[in-house]
Amino acid sequence: MREKIIAGNWKMYMNHVEAVKFINDLQKELKRVETAYEIAVFPPFTSLFAVSQVLDKDLIKLGAQNTFYEKEGAYTGEVSVSMLKAIGCDYVIVGHSERRKYFYEDDAMIALKIKASLEGGITPILCVGETLEEREKGKAKEVVKQQMEEDLRYLSKEDIRRIVIAYEPVWAIGTGKNATPEEAQEMHEFVRETLNCQFGFSEITILYGGSVKPENIGELTRMKDVDGALVGGASIKLDSFLGIIKNVYQGGD
Repeated sequence: MREKIIAGNWKMYMNHVEAVKFINDLQKELKRVETAYEIAVFPPFTSLFAVSQVLDKDLIKLGAQNTFYEKEGAYTGEVSVSMLKAIGCDYVIVGHSERRKYFYEDDAMIALKIKASLEGGITPILCVGETLEEREKGKAKEVVKQQMEEDLRYLSKEDIRRIVIAYEPVWAIGTGKNATPEEAQEMHEFVRETLNCQFGFSEITILYGGSVKPENIGELTRMKDVDGALVGGASIKLDSFLGIIKNVYQGGD
């Protein structure tokens, strides 16, 4: 059965003091909420330890926004999977479009990060998605297929069961625009088709990301191949993140 997840990517927001307060407030509210979804947060590196000290793992899982593929060494400014594991991380985001765009991370590097994450015992959340220009040229599926084939190149059929994929159309990230539920479903279904072709297995968790908010999360997660969301800006505001958690589609009518 596919895991249902609502993940909050805090990006470069909140220092460690602000992060601890946010988590304490969020946990207080989550004790009053019943949901079938796992909740995870992804603070900046500087807040991970402080958050880990107050986190109730029965309520919230911890993740990191990035990692490096080597176990240790002279790599100034980088953080290894083993360091993240030691601090209590369950997840790590790999291949986010902002890493690809601003820091020139290519598919070769992303593939190594995914391999290292699995070897280190942390679940990678691989982000894939097309730009507006690529979508307008009818290349959305071509782009996503190529990303998946290259990013997952080192994985076996057994490995694929241990990852999460987030489909994030680049044109919808932080823009206020989002894919319609039907567009999201079409791409999520395509991701599963690509996984089947590549590995003969597709029943993994696939999240949607891109201007997710309380007002659209219900219709998005109602789609049969959308297993939750990777939330950006709305995850650093308590009311909006709670609204998303409360409004997810729980099944039934």
